[in-house]
Amino acid sequence: MAYVAEGLGNLLDWNAVMKFQRKNGSLFNSPSTTAAVLVHNHDDKALEYLSLLVSEFGGAVPTVYPLNIYCQLSMVDLLEKIGISQHFSNEIKSILDMTYRLWLQRDEEIMLDIATCAMAFRLLRMNGYDVSSDGLSHFAKASTFHNSLHGYLNDRKSILELYKASKVSLSENDLILDNIGYWSGSLLTQKLCSDGDRSRRITIYGETEYALKFPFYATLERLDHKRNIEHFDAQGSHMLKTEYSPCPVNQELLSLATADFTFSQSIYQDELLDLDSWVKENMLDQLQFARQKLTYCYLSAAATIFPPELSDARISWAKNGVLTTVVDDFFDVGGSKEELENLIALVEKWHEHHEDEFYSEQVKIVFSALYTTVNQLGSMASAVQNRCVTNHLIEVWLQLLRSMMTEAEWQRSQYVPTMEEYMMNGVVSFALGPIVLPALYFVGEKLLDSVVKDQEYSELFRLMSTCGRFLNDSQGFEREGSEGKLNSVSLLVLHSGGSMSIEASKEAIQKSIVTSRRDLLRLVLKEDTVVPKPCKELFWKMCKILNVFYFQTDGFSSPKEMASAVNAVIHEPLKLNAMNPPVTVSSE
Repeated sequence: MAYVAEGLGNLLDWNAVMKFQRKNGSLFNSPSTTAAVLVHNHDDKALEYLSLLVSEFGGAVPTVYPLNIYCQLSMVDLLEKIGISQHFSNEIKSILDMTYRLWLQRDEEIMLDIATCAMAFRLLRMNGYDVSSDGLSHFAKASTFHNSLHGYLNDRKSILELYKASKVSLSENDLILDNIGYWSGSLLTQKLCSDGDRSRRITIYGETEYALKFPFYATLERLDHKRNIEHFDAQGSHMLKTEYSPCPVNQELLSLATADFTFSQSIYQDELLDLDSWVKENMLDQLQFARQKLTYCYLSAAATIFPPELSDARISWAKNGVLTTVVDDFFDVGGSKEELENLIALVEKWHEHHEDEFYSEQVKIVFSALYTTVNQLGSMASAVQNRCVTNHLIEVWLQLLRSMMTEAEWQRSQYVPTMEEYMMNGVVSFALGPIVLPALYFVGEKLLDSVVKDQEYSELFRLMSTCGRFLNDSQGFEREGSEGKLNSVSLLVLHSGGSMSIEASKEAIQKSIVTSRRDLLRLVLKEDTVVPKPCKELFWKMCKILNVFYFQTDGFSSPKEMASAVNAVIHEPLKLNAMNPPVTVSSE
């Protein structure tokens, strides 16, 4: 009733209404409510608030004031969502630094507004600021929302912001975030079910549906950018007492994002053509046993390492992705015991190998592709790092081949490893080392040898690979079982002595996935660590890719599962909303 006080006159106890007054003199940051209070109950602070408004805006004042922090955070969020935040890094840092200072002071402009508080928490945490979920404790119960002004106004935007904030958990049993996630998710689901067909055309409906379906850790950045550009809402209107646009967005941002995405796509298409030529030149397409996964490998690079200038990182990532797939298939189905031993011996010799040492044509093709590509990438990385790193790349590959041989020997001898043995070997044999680790040299940071040997570097790799191995095992359990292979799901059942069912084993594995993913994110976001932040982010990007590929099935092994994502990121042009005609941006 206090919020709509201007329409109630003498029906209200105006002294009681004053309990909602804020430090800035307003009631609810609402000029009209504050003016009504001043008419019926003179207050110096309210008069000061309104005088400031009139001096700043003249006769027409905004529906809500102030909205500085909310608008600035919304702009940061938008820049990230449409993929152009890298062009505004200094401005974004300035906004987030200011927001962090206000967060620590528990400023009421942040803490008393649900959407602002939730967005501040999410953006600050995901950008490496040390913020505690205690700042959201006053929203931990659904009743708090229902009894608030936001609940009265049925403010879905605020619920959605709380839901998204609840997902960036960095510790086990964070009851505040868990509770917020539970009630906000349930409420959003209910609202989606009760919405009519007309509501489905509203932007917030699509945002809600997408957030509920796809967790932030199971999305591809460039795919999200495209979706957000195509569904760009230039108005961003809210309905409070009246419909209003709190933060009008400049159409030039849409044009910049469109131009950036379109230019990137042209780069991706050229790179994919070059990679296709590389596959043919190295005769990898002639290996009958090998899955042809070039487009998937390149998708995982282009959709996450998306800035055009990071071409070398994408090429390294994609080439090594193709090679690890070939080698994996060689050890699984394509190679004999003698061929596998021959391949490892050749890699151990490396420069000292001789042409007459190839056991078969298959070994020659696989090793030659490895030898040529690793040397080329090693030379490029060494030039960037101003030190020789080729030996490190060779060692990464050698570790992978030896771990794959261990698994092949286990299968041949029908040896059943302990869970500890399986995972110690499995984090290497999952084959992320040759994909991620060489790419770290190409993201613009100096990576010293001491950093590569540091425990933090090893832990980032372990957590990422553990998450991937468990995701693969969980989704590929039936397929691998039919091939006579053991994995973590079947090993838990076997070693339980019959006390654990397959479903219970999958649940245990799922808990381990959640733990590994959360621990990895915490380490990636931690400030002032040994591994440079852009390098740490590659481990998280790969973790996200794995969660996409294994979200509902084994998307990497399925021939069609990710085809639409490949087309959307690399081939299909943007289809802009008819409500957002393109604006020409001056090259100046």
